[in-house]
Amino acid sequence: MRTKMVAGNWKMNKNLQEGVALATELKQAVKDPKCAVVIGTPFIHLATVAELLKGSPVKVAAENCADHEKGAYTGEVSAEMVKSTGAEYVILGHSERRQYYAETNEMLAEKVRLALQNGLKVIFCIGEVKEEREAGRQNEVVKAQLEGSVFGLSAEEWKQITLAYEPVWAIGTGLTATPAQAQEMHAYLRELVAKNYNPQIADDTTILYGGSCNEKNAAELFANPDVDGGLIGGASLVAEKFLAIIAAR
Repeated sequence: MRTKMVAGNWKMNKNLQEGVALATELKQAVKDPKCAVVIGTPFIHLATVAELLKGSPVKVAAENCADHEKGAYTGEVSAEMVKSTGAEYVILGHSERRQYYAETNEMLAEKVRLALQNGLKVIFCIGEVKEEREAGRQNEVVKAQLEGSVFGLSAEEWKQITLAYEPVWAIGTGLTATPAQAQEMHAYLRELVAKNYNPQIADDTTILYGGSCNEKNAAELFANPDVDGGLIGGASLVAEKFLAIIAAR
């Protein structure tokens, strides 16, 4: 049985005190969720929030890690450092990292390798931009992203990977893939995993939807058989909204 999950991605929001306040609200409210619950926080929050949530069902993710093990890389944070904070997950391949920081498939493959080597679970993001969707190239794009970064992993390593499909044209735009579009892509992704590994591994793979998923449309998106939950951006910054999405799963 694959894991159902709702993961929040705070992005570059919330100072430390605000982040602690939000994490405290979630800790008090999330007692026995029907799905895995993860919050992705900025690096400076990780150690404090991980300690606060110790023993809670709410787990903590970093929003990125470096593609180097250690060394003279000023401003970078290694996978080992992330792990040392008590975080259990790392979000890699997010479209904003690909777009604004020119992260390539090759860089992401190295980040994934280092994350797994340090005992982190990976939420790996893939998705197409508006022009690629309009040209009907979305399948080709996500296939190349998977083949270039994670399809070289062993079957054992793959168990630590959660996929997150994020149509880039739906992130922060208010646009959302229709439930049918989401299901179509998630089914295709599962098919790719089956071809690369086997049908059982594909069936066990958690695939999240990300892209203007909120408390109003979550239940409809999550009703699809291949949509196992959501990677939530803006709505994860408000406890009431995030809790409603968790309840919808």
